[in-house]
Amino acid sequence: MAAESTPEPGIPGLGETGSRRGGSRRKPRSGSRKALLAVAWTAAGVVVLGGTGAGYVYFKLNGNLKSVDINQALGADRPSKIDNGSENILVLGSDSRSGSNKKLGGGTDDGSARSDTAMIVHVYEGHKKAGVVSIPRDTLIDRPACTDTDGTAHPAAAGVMFNEAYSTGGAACTVKTVESLTGIRMDHYLEVDFAGFQKLIDDLGGVPVTTTKNIDDPQSHLKLKAGTHTLDGEQALGLVRTRHGVGDGSDLGRIQLQQAFVKALLDQVKQVGVLSNPKKLYDLADTATKAVTTDSDLGSVNALADFANGLKGISSSHMKMVTMPVRYDPANLNRVLVQKSKAQLVWDALKNDRPIPKAATQGTATGEAKGVVTP
Repeated sequence: MAAESTPEPGIPGLGETGSRRGGSRRKPRSGSRKALLAVAWTAAGVVVLGGTGAGYVYFKLNGNLKSVDINQALGADRPSKIDNGSENILVLGSDSRSGSNKKLGGGTDDGSARSDTAMIVHVYEGHKKAGVVSIPRDTLIDRPACTDTDGTAHPAAAGVMFNEAYSTGGAACTVKTVESLTGIRMDHYLEVDFAGFQKLIDDLGGVPVTTTKNIDDPQSHLKLKAGTHTLDGEQALGLVRTRHGVGDGSDLGRIQLQQAFVKALLDQVKQVGVLSNPKKLYDLADTATKAVTTDSDLGSVNALADFANGLKGISSSHMKMVTMPVRYDPANLNRVLVQKSKAQLVWDALKNDRPIPKAATQGTATGEAKGVVTP
């Protein structure tokens, strides 16, 4: 089936949505699927950690952080690091069905964990702008052989969903898969958990968004009328999980909601003025450091704060967000395949620290997200 451009998302709440032309409409999946908007790097990094002090606060926050040694697990067989002043960060949203996440998202506590949200954040030289590329979890890929951080080896697998890498070998296998897919070395890794995201939004006092259509998705438990709303943590989770009744009911429409919400969240973090409110600053920093897992290079408050300070000059207007170019799988309309020639335009642009060309997403099943949510 020929691929096509996705209309500007206008979710029943955040932009104009449209259905696919040609072929049957993708069938929404049954059951409640949890997806996490992995954006705590923005809130925790850009503002929150940048102002934390030393002493007790430092040790308390430092003790909250969890880190994994990605470099040791991946070894030397990786793309070369490009020294042009840019950075590439893989941001994941983890989807565990245990503990607090089970209460928030439902589902069976089978001890498993998934990654339902994946974004490559490319910070350009000068750290004044960024490009973000979302990878649909339903993309069928060939996963390379990998070793997880426990030292367990996993053989390669062909034609599996992208998020199978995380459920198989966690962070290390996911980074390995992304580097194999893109040919780009990931300088850092950040993971956000489901429960932490909700509390982060509540600690911020909510995030204002304007929706252009009604949203009523029983799967994500979100019901909003068209208009401006300040979403609390529970509503924000519902928004970034919404797929049914939005566009063609697929993961691609939800990704555009997630991208739009990232921008709204970034604007809210910059407007909330936490640096002038020590209690709010501490509460946000405490929540953010509990919510994230980082690579070992970012595994301390000092390192994460330094990293964050390098990002705080990036505003939402200087952040271009796209979805990896894909086409629907004609054999299974609930899956997508990488449009390799188009995707290569994206990877080449990031490698060379250039803007992502519009041609990369034109004529694909995905497009650029803009104007779907406004603060």
